[in-house]
Amino acid sequence: MKKVKFIYNPFSGENVILDELDKVIRIHQKYGYIIVPYRINKESDISEALHDIDEDYYYILVAGGDGTVDSLVNAMKAKNIDLPIGILPVGTANDFAKFLDIPSAVGEACKRILESEPTPVDIGKINDKYFINVASTGLFTDVSQKTDENLKNMIGKLAYYLKGLEQLPNFRKLKVKISSKELEYDGYMYLMLVFNGQTAGNFNLATRADVMDGYLDVIIFKAVSIKDLIPLFIRVIRGEHLDDPKVIYYKTKELTIETDEDIVTDIDGEKGPGFPLHLQCIEGGIKVLGIK
Repeated sequence: MKKVKFIYNPFSGENVILDELDKVIRIHQKYGYIIVPYRINKESDISEALHDIDEDYYYILVAGGDGTVDSLVNAMKAKNIDLPIGILPVGTANDFAKFLDIPSAVGEACKRILESEPTPVDIGKINDKYFINVASTGLFTDVSQKTDENLKNMIGKLAYYLKGLEQLPNFRKLKVKISSKELEYDGYMYLMLVFNGQTAGNFNLATRADVMDGYLDVIIFKAVSIKDLIPLFIRVIRGEHLDDPKVIYYKTKELTIETDEDIVTDIDGEKGPGFPLHLQCIEGGIKVLGIK
């Protein structure tokens, strides 16, 4: 019987996975696989879960949100592990798994994963770190980092929105310089997102993104007057913002971002590197199971 390394985050979402552990093991045994579990805790690095990976392992199953999957991908790249991954989306933010149409029900997701073939998908790289869904900078980008973990588990995405409201008094335009083959921009913005996936915080922003096209989707919300923000937000909700003149949107394989502003970066809900930033798309960077 081949082995499956099962990495789960008991703190993700509303601790859903804790009630599903037997189901995960039972389904895998039915398909002829042995589950080797590893419980993530706040004191250890996820790379410790990979110390025994060898040729007996078929794939790595991870239960958690975007941040957990992101940490796993970075640990795998650091150790040159090229196994396929399967995702059980049980975190507060599961944007990447939703983009790949992975079922939210644990049992259904396990069966889909076990009955599928590995599919190469793109990942992003920002300086020396990798990301699966989105890298961002500008206003509100550190909301996830500042939101208490217990609050996330209690009220889910609402916790992010409440934390975002606290930052409204700091609303200001930001000077940035963006360089790429397709675009040179030296001006002001409020928020910039570089997508490998499609959604962020449940908002479908990169509506034209394709995780297998070898490109990142760049969205820059330019600094505009306050009166223009409400109609722009309405266009975002309708999915019509990419063609709005107050938004810069394009696809690229790599770009550079520079700024002297006192702002942070975020990659999949976790703190990202400092400026300057060099981002690139790693085409077919990981293999994922469970994609239709």
